[in-house]
Amino acid sequence: MSQIDNHYMQRALSLAEVGRYTAKPNPVVGAVLVRDGHIIAEGFHEQAGQDHAEIMALKKTDAEGATLYVTLEPCSHMGRTAPCCDAVIAAGVTRVVYGMVDPNPQVSGSGLARMVEAGITVDGPVMEAECAALNLGFIKRMRHGLPYVRCKMGMSLDGRTAMASGESKWITGPEARDDVQKWRSASGAVMTGIETVLKDDPGLDARLQMVRVEQPIRVIVDSCLRIPPDAKTLHLPGKVVLATAVTSLQLLADQKSLLDNDNVAIVSCANAEGRVDLAQLLRLLASDYQCNDVLLESGAELAGAMLDAGLVDEVITYIAPKLLGSEARPLFNLRGMTSLSEHVSLAMVDVAMLGKDCRMRSLVKK
Repeated sequence: MSQIDNHYMQRALSLAEVGRYTAKPNPVVGAVLVRDGHIIAEGFHEQAGQDHAEIMALKKTDAEGATLYVTLEPCSHMGRTAPCCDAVIAAGVTRVVYGMVDPNPQVSGSGLARMVEAGITVDGPVMEAECAALNLGFIKRMRHGLPYVRCKMGMSLDGRTAMASGESKWITGPEARDDVQKWRSASGAVMTGIETVLKDDPGLDARLQMVRVEQPIRVIVDSCLRIPPDAKTLHLPGKVVLATAVTSLQLLADQKSLLDNDNVAIVSCANAEGRVDLAQLLRLLASDYQCNDVLLESGAELAGAMLDAGLVDEVITYIAPKLLGSEARPLFNLRGMTSLSEHVSLAMVDVAMLGKDCRMRSLVKK
């Protein structure tokens, strides 16, 4: 591949990002049509059920003899839209440069093969790591049947998330809180525990100004279904999933009103200890709700349980230049560690300053 190919693929990557908050549960994809050294059309995937990136670009121009740069292999199956590879062939495109193979088992190379059979020159992958980074959640759901889980924590410099009394507003500044809204908006679901709901009554909705957002599903882990029917999050636009160990036959009279709320779905996924089976819940979010990415915003107990079960892929910590003292609440409750060899290993991938606070992104080594 040439530097020119990298140049146009970089443009396609930038276009893909435009659909970050609206394309879910589909992957974000960017496409660029080039002829005689000039870009003649561009496209990105904006919303499920609407034109894919390639089709958006093809509809804008005569693509005869052009080269198509696309971050993800053109699809080859009939879904909500017709196969993109057929449209590329029909448009007279002579070369396709792709970023990565589609991890969807219904595609997975078949789109590329169909274009090769039609006489199109197909080259790639180009900038594969960068293209994969666009859609970590989609890739994980397609390959493993699980969403990609990011655990978000706001903490003091000494690793505390709240005072012993539970007081926590606000440890971090407005710039960090605005950044959290971007992660919420890009996620298929925002997940928390019942203790956070009872203590803070959060909305858990995505609030980005001047940007169209498909609201994430709000997931509450509530083993005994203690959530009050007037909880704020139950009455905001968007879907709420209450994950519980209680079966529908065990619902108490004062809980049955939850069933009358059209926003709310109650799912029972109990483990042997009578608590929510977290792995089963994530599989359900992936299969039944097509959830690619989960943003975990919880207290130390649920965060620790998710981390201990190997269900967290990435930790995002917002670190405020404050010290809260040894009596304040910790970041994670990770019990049973007695030696350094039992530590959880992380690999830092990104550090940024947001106002006075520092954001660190770390991958969990598994």
